[in-house]
Amino acid sequence: MTTVVDARGLACPHPALLTRQALRRAGSGQVEVLVDTDTARENCLRVAEREGWQAEVIFEGSAYRLRLTR
Repeated sequence: MTTVVDARGLACPHPALLTRQALRRAGSGQVEVLVDTDTARENCLRVAEREGWQAEVIFEGSAYRLRLTR
């Protein structure tokens, strides 16, 4: 089951905090994070890397979909 975190429109550090919370709850599998700024994208990717997750970034119009797997 994929967990989806919609962090579009949220100011930093909220997207990164929500991402970390979702990754820790999931433990493994797939988590998708939706963000709409470059800063949020970079911060969420850093969190995923620190937590040991692999990331795929997909740009969709005005937002990014971060597909995180472990």
